[in-house]
Amino acid sequence: MRVLFDILHPAHVHVFRNLARELERRGHEFRIALREKDVARELLDHYGFPYRILSQKKTRAGLALEFVTRGARLWRLASEFRPHFMTGIMGPSIAPIGRLRRLAAHDRARVAVFYDTEIATFTNSFVYPLADYVCTPDCYQGPVRGRHLTYAGYHELAYLHPARFTPDPEVVRAAGVDPSSPYFVVRFVSYEASHDIGTAGLTLERKLGLVRALAERGRVLVSSESRLPPDFEPYRVRVPPHEIHHLLAFARLLVGESATMASEAAVLGVPAIYVSPLGRGYTDDQERRYGLVQNFTGPRFHADIAGAARSLADNPELATKAREARARLLADKIDVTGWMVDFFEREYERHFRG
Repeated sequence: MRVLFDILHPAHVHVFRNLARELERRGHEFRIALREKDVARELLDHYGFPYRILSQKKTRAGLALEFVTRGARLWRLASEFRPHFMTGIMGPSIAPIGRLRRLAAHDRARVAVFYDTEIATFTNSFVYPLADYVCTPDCYQGPVRGRHLTYAGYHELAYLHPARFTPDPEVVRAAGVDPSSPYFVVRFVSYEASHDIGTAGLTLERKLGLVRALAERGRVLVSSESRLPPDFEPYRVRVPPHEIHHLLAFARLLVGESATMASEAAVLGVPAIYVSPLGRGYTDDQERRYGLVQNFTGPRFHADIAGAARSLADNPELATKAREARARLLADKIDVTGWMVDFFEREYERHFRG
């Protein structure tokens, strides 16, 4: 079996890296097409994956040109490799190119799109009908036009399930952080993703208020997609990108604008506050069923985030309740990498070996 992965964001490296290794171990082949964004290339280099850069992150104004250029290069790569499956998160390139190749090049490759973000309505409206499979968590709240497959998990359980990841306190100590002392991770995002168009995050004043409130209760470590103002420099996270999950696993609390990192915290048993004008089905699920995330989304976006962070940080039962909630979560959810391996091998036998 030959699988072509399309990587558009650093988080996608994490979602697929264990799958790629499992496929390789079972005698299958893969190739990786990369959109160079943030630390995606650094992560692939760290994990020792070969890749081909098809495009680089552009400004929003340049997205249309990048889409066309990337599509042409993806077509060439697919012609060379002849994959049985093209797969990726969101799928804005693989879905149309996969359909065009089937029509124009008589290619049998099937497209499997994995996604968990309901608010990307424009992209989802054309990607889903073009894909052969749309694979989402079972808590996904949006409509899917196409063949919809669900699984009992989250993207983050593809790499942070206990079968795939064990937090190492020595990694945290090597970064100059004491895992036994209270510290807090704060995450800010750039709001430059296509599904963020028309939205804006926390103001500088609210960010400063949040950091100062947490700094009264322990060490604060700030991670940011965009350049940090000088006031935040003393709090900057200084660990390699591939080690951030070890740091997160021993934190007392995660507060931030990243739904992915809020979900990562939740599956690691770290309480999280997710702050964004727009919500996600999976963080809603983690709040409603397990209480591991507090969602300050929609109308709640303008609420007192610093106050909520103080309240959680001061709760003496916070860690105990979070451990119990994580145990319930892991009892309900699956190792998503294992599900993906079974899915691809089953569909390969069905469509190419039958």
